[in-house]
This record gives sequence, structure tokens and C-alpha cells, in this order.
Amino acid sequence: MAFDYKKEYKEFYLPSRKPHLITVPPMNFVAVQGKGDPNDPAGEYQAAMEVLYGLAYTIKMSYKGSHRMEGFFEYVVPPLEGLWHQQGVDGVDYAHKETFEWTSMIRLPEFVTREEFDWAVQEATAKKKRDFSAAEFRTYDEGLCVQCMHIGPYDTEPETLRQMDAFAAEQGYVPDFTAGRLHHEIYLGDPRRTAPEKLKTVLRHPVRKK
Repeated sequence: MAFDYKKEYKEFYLPSRKPHLITVPPMNFVAVQGKGDPNDPAGEYQAAMEVLYGLAYTIKMSYKGSHRMEGFFEYVVPPLEGLWHQQGVDGVDYAHKETFEWTSMIRLPEFVTREEFDWAVQEATAKKKRDFSAAEFRTYDEGLCVQCMHIGPYDTEPETLRQMDAFAAEQGYVPDFTAGRLHHEIYLGDPRRTAPEKLKTVLRHPVRKK
């Protein structure tokens, strides 16, 4: 049976609907950076999705070709994740999505080294006849965060985030946004196939002791 990160690491992908603290270890990702409203059909975000999933599935299906990755195991492609920020804003301002700066990413299995990642970029470029140079191999060391499962439309996330901030404050923690620690979302539903009120999104904010 294929390894499923969501099932094996439920503390990261299927958390409680109540805010709680969690320390997230370093993980490797295929990532694409961009700017603008993710809902713009002609924007950078849609192009980023094609690059991310093109590479993710090139790696996942590599065992069917002649290239062999040391330590390879069959797995379910992990969910899409996003780091979001706006200049001059702690967290996010949903009223001005056009000012978003984001990093969209998909977790990579542990056997994917930087060398194997570079192979996948070349392989995808050759087979799919498109430019994959926007993709980068990224290690994200998230550290201590307040986390919560949000259920509902993306635009109602602020209420869940307020609950998370209140919980963190009660525990003696304050937000710790930096260039390397940002508002983080993990998408467990496909908005094209799931009713907005049923969407599940893991939310994380970095924190530190007050």
C-alpha cells in the first residue's frame, strides 16, 4: 500500500479543530513563489499549480521509467500547502488578495535529494515541453506554531485565526512572523469539487514565548 503522509503524520495534516501548540520539524518541498490574487484565472498562481503538480507526479511515477531513485517507495502525493504574506502586514489581509506574496509547495518524500529534484525538473521539461525552472527545492524549518483545523470557506479563516491568536496569548506566546516564518495553510480539499462550507484547511502561525 502506498505511504500516505496525511495518515502517517496526523498531527501535521489532521489536527484538532481546537487551537493547540505544535513543533514542526524541517521538511523538504517543491516550491514556487509568486504574487497576486490566487483566484485570478490568468494569474501566476494557476501557472504555479501546473509546475508543482507536474514535478510532483514526475517524481511519484519515476519508478515506471529507467531512472531509479535510491530509497524510493510508493506514496500518495501530499497535499498542497501555501505560505502567505503581504508587505507591512502581520499574518494576512483577506480584503486585499491582489497584494499577496506567496510560496506554494508540496512536500517531497525523504528520498528526494537536491540531485534527484534537478533530474525531475529536467525530465518534466523534456516530457511536458514547458518551463519548470520556477520550481525550487526548499527546506522549511517551521518550528513552534499554533495550529488549528479550519472548516469552511477560505474567506472565513480570520475567525479561526483570531481563536488561534487568543489561545497562544493565553499560553504566554506571541506571533513570531519573520521572512522565514509565515502564515501557513495546508489544503485538504479541492475547492473545485468540495462545497465551500466543507473545505478543510490546516492553519498555522509561528509563535514564540512572550
